[in-house]
Amino acid sequence: MNRSEKTDAVAALNATFNEAAVVVVTRNLGLTVAQSTDLRLKMRDAGASYKVAKNRLAKIALSDTQYESLSDLLTGPTAIATSADPVAAAKVAVEFAKTNDKLEIVGGAMGETVLDVEGVKSLASMPSLDELRATLIGLVQAPATKIAQVVVAPAGKLARVFGAYAAKEAA
Repeated sequence: MNRSEKTDAVAALNATFNEAAVVVVTRNLGLTVAQSTDLRLKMRDAGASYKVAKNRLAKIALSDTQYESLSDLLTGPTAIATSADPVAAAKVAVEFAKTNDKLEIVGGAMGETVLDVEGVKSLASMPSLDELRATLIGLVQAPATKIAQVVVAPAGKLARVFGAYAAKEAA
């Protein structure tokens, strides 16, 4: 990798760190290409990204960002998962680490808050932004649905009574 490629890589990583709501640092303990591809696909489906970068370049890219404190975690064979959704990257990384012992969660950060392994796991257990939106919409729609059911119920009862009288007279 020549100097201009390194500069481009640092600039791309720096842009990624400035746009990310959460950064999760993982340690790769021998993932195969197929496993790594599977993890990248799962991350992409969740709206996150997973990137293996040289630690020295990643430390340079971390400077002047809110995630600068993560540079201590970048030792050994590491990779970085990022996402704009505060939960997506952590959720996919933790789920993948449960089924594959070759991926280890080292830590992470959400904004200025540095997270240890347990912090990343508890972040992963939270509902995602889409799940929270769906819950809120369900809560907002529930009263309207109940009101509609209450308004329609007397008419339904009347229809059943008239139907019973009609059946009685027909018999």
